[in-house]
Amino acid sequence: MLKQKLDQFAQHPTPFYLYDLGLLRTTLDTAKAEATKYGYQVHYALKANANAPILQEMLARGFGADCVSGNEVKRALEAGFPADHIVFAGVGKSDLEINLALDADIFCFNCESVQEIEVIQELAAAKGKTAQVALRINPNVDAYTHKYITTGLEENKFGINTWELESLLPQFSQWPNVKLIGLHFHIGSQITDLRAFENLCGRVNEIQNWFEAQGLSFPHLNVGGGLGVDYHHPEEKPIADFAAYFAIFNNLLDKREGQQVHFELGRALVAPSGNLISKVLYLKHGQKTNFVILDAGMTELMRPALYQAYHKVENLTSELPAMHYDVVGPICESSDCFSKGIELPETKRGDLVAIRTAGAYGEVMASGYNLRDRVQAFYLN
Repeated sequence: MLKQKLDQFAQHPTPFYLYDLGLLRTTLDTAKAEATKYGYQVHYALKANANAPILQEMLARGFGADCVSGNEVKRALEAGFPADHIVFAGVGKSDLEINLALDADIFCFNCESVQEIEVIQELAAAKGKTAQVALRINPNVDAYTHKYITTGLEENKFGINTWELESLLPQFSQWPNVKLIGLHFHIGSQITDLRAFENLCGRVNEIQNWFEAQGLSFPHLNVGGGLGVDYHHPEEKPIADFAAYFAIFNNLLDKREGQQVHFELGRALVAPSGNLISKVLYLKHGQKTNFVILDAGMTELMRPALYQAYHKVENLTSELPAMHYDVVGPICESSDCFSKGIELPETKRGDLVAIRTAGAYGEVMASGYNLRDRVQAFYLN
């Protein structure tokens, strides 16, 4: 299917990113419909992909923005996201970033440490403002995902540990410029075992009960994101199971009356719609390994090198019998490898190759290592 759509870009220099806006819209409409069943508010995680056409599709569906840097807050505002639909997370917010968000009057800071709250209090007081905050709590829940993208265990740097809460609460009386409006949780990314979300619901219920025993209830509950996608079957399963995902929270989360539940989804919304298109530069045939050397590398798609992540690789040109190849890039690192020992049609110099499901944490993580040029992005309607 992708091969037929590439005709209009056949003469464009590779590598480049190609986004299928039709698939993106269908995905977003599906997610929106399933979330709306339960009155849930979805915030799009800009860290997955911050390209302008993609942000406009999020805006068109009323999604908020989940940001983890000052520049992401700025990008969200410039794209047209209302300030009262922007949340700002991140374990290391600088004073400059906090001040930017305070000046914009964003909806909420998701706070990850006691010291961060102290800094927000100081900066908000200097401006005569009140900052709305949610406590990002580390629930010590295993996300059953790669160790680099697990964020909800006590060994991770993220969030306030539950054993800190008892000493934290009395300090709010010393912070008149900070208003506590909610709780925030996020246990990791690319979660495909939905039991992790079931376990999260159980912990959130326990933690909410603890707060209520202290006389505190909150109008907002943010359970993060992390829903994974199927990297192995991009054609057969292009859309994540949003119905099952949101139903877990509806069935298991003890939502209080009038409480707004928020989600922060990124990968599940955008990953399937993006593809990295590359060209074969060279073939190296060895006694043990055949190498396909592409003009795209880890500078354009870091995930395989960083996480040993799988992306399906397709030869869009050849229809010859299959052979086994290691598909690698041109960067001077042995980690610059997209896939090992995979079957592809017999491949030749000049063939076009697609690396699928690259719409999240692909282009946005690109670097200029080896003084590489940044690649362009194109969009299919």
